[in-house]
Amino acid sequence: MSSHISERILGLSQSQTLAMSQKSNELKARGVDVINLSVGEPDFNTPEHIKEAAKKAIDENFTFYSPVPGYMSLRKAVSEKLARENGLDFAPEQIVVSGGAKQALCNVILSTINPGDEVIIPTPAWVSYVEMVKLAEGKNVLVPASIEQNFKITPQQLEQAITPKTRMVLLCSPSNPTGSVYSREELQGLVDVIARYPDIIVLADEIYEHINFTGSFTSLGSFPEIAGRVVIINGVSKAYAMTGWRIGYCAAPLDIAKAVTKLQGQYTSGSSSIAQKAAEAAYNGPQDCVREMCAAFLRRRDLVVSLAREIPGLKVNVPDGAFYLFPEVSSYFGKKAGDRVIENASDLAMYLLEDGHVATVAGDAFCLPGYIRLSYATSDGNIVKAMARIKESLAKLS
Repeated sequence: MSSHISERILGLSQSQTLAMSQKSNELKARGVDVINLSVGEPDFNTPEHIKEAAKKAIDENFTFYSPVPGYMSLRKAVSEKLARENGLDFAPEQIVVSGGAKQALCNVILSTINPGDEVIIPTPAWVSYVEMVKLAEGKNVLVPASIEQNFKITPQQLEQAITPKTRMVLLCSPSNPTGSVYSREELQGLVDVIARYPDIIVLADEIYEHINFTGSFTSLGSFPEIAGRVVIINGVSKAYAMTGWRIGYCAAPLDIAKAVTKLQGQYTSGSSSIAQKAAEAAYNGPQDCVREMCAAFLRRRDLVVSLAREIPGLKVNVPDGAFYLFPEVSSYFGKKAGDRVIENASDLAMYLLEDGHVATVAGDAFCLPGYIRLSYATSDGNIVKAMARIKESLAKLS
């Protein structure tokens, strides 16, 4: 019997971060005490003033279909945020609100990439970028940057990756999975290259903007040389601990914003009306909660780095943002625990889950084998316990 599943879906990879999280949940359901460091989700509750805004929205009957690109009040709030915090000039009409930054990213890629168009993606990169380009029938051009480069590509690498078929450069800073943050000077080097190629769109994933330990953040949209062809992706999930509310947005040149609205109108329509009103309160309300959560993530960053450095064989850098550590683990390849041989990072991640009961994600999922990703978006106590388990499990390998 022939398959009823489309080639488009058959060629798509499963999200390894979600798969590892599911495996850890299955073990938990069987009574195993698993510490989940695989999922990129703040462990804080959504701030009270944001939840109150959602309750008020229900009481005021914001329960009907919302406009496809989002309520104008929220789009104005986003426009004002971009001007206030980033120095960017995007009119509300250039903002499209979606069901999370993930949908916003996919909307833009599907709206701008034709079959055969090349998309340059520095790696390691978030698991879904490559798959979204596949959906659009584009071609992924991966540009690797190892821990020795602090996981940041150089202008020379970017220049070498550009061809006449290059349509887009996709950059995430602060980065998932590494936490690396490009400085303004480093971005300027990349911008100087992109400026020479007027047909290239820049897709800037800035969802981790506020989880940043450098003291400053530079948006790719702030460079006048390329400002007219930069699309900003952001949302409320990470900065305001609102992952389940599913509100993200793109800020784009008007023609792209209209194309995204056209696409979204055909397959999801507007995002949740109540979640949009909550997001509006997040942007317009007090920002103390953002600073407090960032301070907690910085403390946890320092904790996880110090503990990881105590484990022989792990090569660790100091991430400047987000809430991930991406250690190099190849020194364990070829080692054994009983009959079990660790051939690669996927084997190691599964071993740590089954032996140490700590869920991580192999670097292969992020297009850079030889590494694992640890999310420290969990309590200090869980970090201490998880790193002790990892150290103990790795010590068994010989």
